[in-house]
Amino acid sequence: MVNILVTGGAGFIGGNFVQYMLKKYPSYNIYNMDYLTYAGDLTKHEAIENMENYFFLKVDISNRDGINTIFKEYKFDFVVHFAAESHVDRSITDPGIFVQTNVVGTQVLLDAAKQFGITKFVHVSTDEVYGDLEFDPTTFFTEDTPLQPNSPYSASKASSDLLVRAYHETFDLPVNITRCSNNYGPYHFPEKLIPLTISRVLNDQTVPIYGDGRNIRDWLHVIDHCSAIDLVMHKGINGEVYNIGGHNERTNLEVVKTIIKTLGKSEELIEYVTDRLGHDKRYAINPTKLEQLGWNPTYTFETGIAQTIQWYVDNKKWWEQIISGEYKNYFEKQYTN
Repeated sequence: MVNILVTGGAGFIGGNFVQYMLKKYPSYNIYNMDYLTYAGDLTKHEAIENMENYFFLKVDISNRDGINTIFKEYKFDFVVHFAAESHVDRSITDPGIFVQTNVVGTQVLLDAAKQFGITKFVHVSTDEVYGDLEFDPTTFFTEDTPLQPNSPYSASKASSDLLVRAYHETFDLPVNITRCSNNYGPYHFPEKLIPLTISRVLNDQTVPIYGDGRNIRDWLHVIDHCSAIDLVMHKGINGEVYNIGGHNERTNLEVVKTIIKTLGKSEELIEYVTDRLGHDKRYAINPTKLEQLGWNPTYTFETGIAQTIQWYVDNKKWWEQIISGEYKNYFEKQYTN
């Protein structure tokens, strides 16, 4: 029996990965470890919580004693490390928690992986560690692009990337690092652009856009991301970095207008707000290295965004309970000009 530890499995990408792996590999034991911070949510797993090969562990990744205890008890074969503070805006407000979780937490996990012996440690990172690109459509991030993070969030992820690399080089720990473009899909926490826009448009509320909305992102459906990580976990060459991109570049304004049009609402809902500090202009990934390993995205942006919008229409109960209370206060504080 293969034992896989998924850190951050109550979050957006980690949660989708847990469900993807349980469906594809019924003979694997999947251990979902999450500390259930504000973005962690277990209701997404109600359909799988009674499966015999699914287990939930509530542990803070920076808690060394707790991490060592579960590594000793469960004897994991693979670690797929999603757990992270991930919202750029929140990192600008409070950088310290990002260093604690993303850097210290990763180092604690690496020590445990080294001590107890694992087959592979897959560290899930982001294209934001590369900094940003100009609007030239012929330029892309590759695995050899220098790390030049521009926000406290991306700096904390770049730091954790370098720790993972160092544990491979120094201790011969079997690792891979994946760096993905912007994800979207079901169960996305509604502080991020696409779910924020969908939820607000459905409620006939204004949609805030930073600056002029010309910032470009490459959009990757979360299920395509899950399949890529699955491939890297099983077939990735130890020590290698793999970029994961969806070939779907859009400006933020284009994304918002697409959602508004699909839902039959007015573009008068768009509200331009003061630009984010250090706002990266453009992200774009060249995923050739991963494609040569055997991966290709299956979702076009048109298909994926239509399905995602419909999912939020059909699952209002899930996101409505999130956008009340503390999140509402956060939104009003964040987007007030």
